Amino acid sequence: MSTETLLIELGTEELPPKSLTKLATAFHDGIQSQLDKAALSYEEISWYASPRRLAVEVKVLAAKQEDKQVEKRGPAVTVAFDDQGNPSKAAEGWARSNGITVEQAERLVTEKGEWLLHRANVKGKSVKEIIPEIVSSALTKLPIPKPMRWGNARTQFIRPVHTLTIMYGNEILPCETLGVSSDNKLQGHRFHQKDKVTLTHADEYITTLNKAFVIADFSERKAKIVEQINQAAEQIDAVALMDEELLEEVTALVEWPVTLVGTFDEEFLNVPAEPLIYSMKDHQKYFPVTNKAGELINKFIFVANIESKDPQQVIFGNEKVIRPRLADAEFFYKTDKKQRLSDRLDKLANVLFQKQLGTVKDKSERIATLSQSIARTINENTEEAYRAGLLSKTDLMTDMVLEFPQVQGTMGKYYARHDGESEAIAQALEDQYRPRYAGDSLPEANIGCAVAIADKIDSLVGIFGINQPPKGDKDPFALRRAAIGIIRIIIEKELEIDLTALIEESIVLFGDKLSNTNTANEVLDFIMGRYRAFYQEQGINIDVIQAVMANKPSSPLDFDKRIKAVSYFRTLDAAVTLAAANKRVGNILAKFEGQLYEGFKLELAQEAEEKELAQVFAKVNEQVKPLMASKNYQGALTQLAQLKTSIDVFFDNVMVMSDDEAVKTNRLTLLNEIRNCFFEIADISQLQ
Repeated sequence: MSTETLLIELGTEELPPKSLTKLATAFHDGIQSQLDKAALSYEEISWYASPRRLAVEVKVLAAKQEDKQVEKRGPAVTVAFDDQGNPSKAAEGWARSNGITVEQAERLVTEKGEWLLHRANVKGKSVKEIIPEIVSSALTKLPIPKPMRWGNARTQFIRPVHTLTIMYGNEILPCETLGVSSDNKLQGHRFHQKDKVTLTHADEYITTLNKAFVIADFSERKAKIVEQINQAAEQIDAVALMDEELLEEVTALVEWPVTLVGTFDEEFLNVPAEPLIYSMKDHQKYFPVTNKAGELINKFIFVANIESKDPQQVIFGNEKVIRPRLADAEFFYKTDKKQRLSDRLDKLANVLFQKQLGTVKDKSERIATLSQSIARTINENTEEAYRAGLLSKTDLMTDMVLEFPQVQGTMGKYYARHDGESEAIAQALEDQYRPRYAGDSLPEANIGCAVAIADKIDSLVGIFGINQPPKGDKDPFALRRAAIGIIRIIIEKELEIDLTALIEESIVLFGDKLSNTNTANEVLDFIMGRYRAFYQEQGINIDVIQAVMANKPSSPLDFDKRIKAVSYFRTLDAAVTLAAANKRVGNILAKFEGQLYEGFKLELAQEAEEKELAQVFAKVNEQVKPLMASKNYQGALTQLAQLKTSIDVFFDNVMVMSDDEAVKTNRLTLLNEIRNCFFEIADISQLQ
C-alpha cells in the first residue's frame, strides 16, 4: 500500500503564549488518537507550533484503511422464523439493514444455538475521506476556556483563523472548518514575509517556512534561543538568569528569534535585585544578567521577533521601555523606607485573612505566639522569634509588594535590615514562605524555621477548624504544600517538634473562631497523609511507610528515624521471617477472646522451645530498652532480629493454641510481648 507524509496546519492570529504548547500537544493527541481509532497505519507523528500556527505532521501514513471482512450476527434462528418457517419482522429488519434478504443470510452454529449471519467485505476508506473529519473533530476538542468570534461569522476559536493547510504528499485534501477552506498557502513571518508562501509537498513544510523566516519546530526554536542567550552573555562576560517558564513563554512569542543586549542606568542597582529581576522577567520578558559572582549588573538580554537592519534602534526601544519600570521599583523602594515595618502592623487590621478567622493582623499575632513557643522547644531566641512572627506580614502593606507580590517576605528582609532589626529577624521574614514549591530551599536559620512552621500550622488549623479542607484539586490556601513544607523543615533541619502539641496550642490561639471539634485529629491526619508522597519520591517502599504509619508518631523527625530503621531492617535476612511471624501473631490474637497475662509465666512453660524463646527475648529486650530510650530504632531492630532462629524453632515445635487454656494464654502473652516490642517502632507485619 502506498504511503505519504500528512501535514495539517492551522494559521491564526497570535496565540496566547502560555497556552501554546498545551494547544499544540492537545491537537497532536487528538489527531493521533483518531488515526489509531480509524486503523490508519503510520510511522511517526510530530507537532509544531509558533505564535501564528498549530501543526501536526504524520510520517509514512497509509493512503487508505485496510479492506476487512465484517461479520454481523443477526437474531437467533428460533426468533428469525415462525413455526411455518416464515421470516419474522426482526429477521427481515436485520437483513434489510445489511442490504440482503433473509434467504441470503448464512447460518452461525455454536454450542449455544444457531444464528443468522452476514459476512460483508468492507472496503477501507481513503485518507481523503477520513482526514477532514479527523481534523475538524480534533479542533473542536482543543482546551479553549474562552473562545472568541471575529468578523460577521458565528465561528469560534481561541484566535481568528486565516489559513488551513492539509496536504497528503503533494495533494491538497479538501476540508472546510472554522470558516476557512484548506489549500497549500502558509503564513510566513508577519514582518519578513508578508505574502503567503506556497507549500508544494508535505515533506517541505519545515524548509518552506524557514525560507519565510519561521522556525516552526518549538524545540528547535527554544534551543536556538538558549544558544543565542548564552552567546550574548558570554560576550559581556556575564551569566543570564534563564528559568524554564520564561524560556517557554519567550519561545512561544517569537517565530524568528534574534537575541540582543540592552543596558539600564547603573543607579537602579541600588534597589534590591529581586524586584528588578521580576520587573524584567514578568513585565518585559527579558532575561536579567549577573556577573560571575552572582550580582545583578545593569544589562539585560531580550529576544526580538525581527532581524532588524539597524538592531541598535531595537535595543534603544527596549531600553526606553524598561526605564520607567525600574524607576517605579526605585520609587517604591525609597518611599517604603520612610516608614518602619512595625508602624505598618496596625494597617494589617484592615486586611482580611479569612472571613471567619479574622484579619491578617490577627494571624500575625497568632504566628508570633506560636513562633515563640516553637523557638522555646528548639532552644532558640524566643524574643526574636516572637518579633519576627509579629512583623512577618507587614511588608504586605508596602508599595513594592503591592506592585510585585512575588517579593513578599524578601522585601520584608530588606526593610527589616533598614529598620535596624536583627539579622535573624530580617532573614526570618524571607524564610517564612519557604519552601515555596517542591525542591525549594528551606529557611536558613532556626528562627526562620519557627516562623515558617507557625505560619503553616496556623493556616492548616484555621481552615480545617472552619470545615473548609482541600477537596479534589481545589486547595485555595495551598494547605497540601504547607503540610509538605512542615514535614521537610522539621526533618531536614532535624528539629524535635511534636505536631500534636503544636496543633493543640494553635487551636487555643484561635479562641472561639473554630467550629470543628475534630480539628486536631483532622489536621494531624492530613499532615501524615503527605508522608506517602514525600517518601515515595525518595524511593522508599510503600510497605515501609505503611509499617511506620501504623504507629502514628506525631513527630516528623521521629517518623523519619523509624522510616530509615525499617528500611534498613527490611534488607536483613531475618526480616521476612519476623514480618511473617508478626502477621501470624496478630491474626491469632485477633481471634483470641480471653485475657492475656500481665507477663509471661515461666512456671507455665511446658516445652523447651518456648522457654528458650522467653529467655532469648528477655535478654534481647534488655539490650533494646536503652536503644529505644535514645530513639536508636535501627539499633533496636537489629537486636530484635536475633529472635529469628528462636521464633522459627518455636513455631515449628510448639502448639500455640494448646487445649490447656492457661498454657495457651501464657504462650499468647509471650508472643504479644514480642510483637509489642516490634510495634513500639513499627508494624513490621506490613512488610511485604
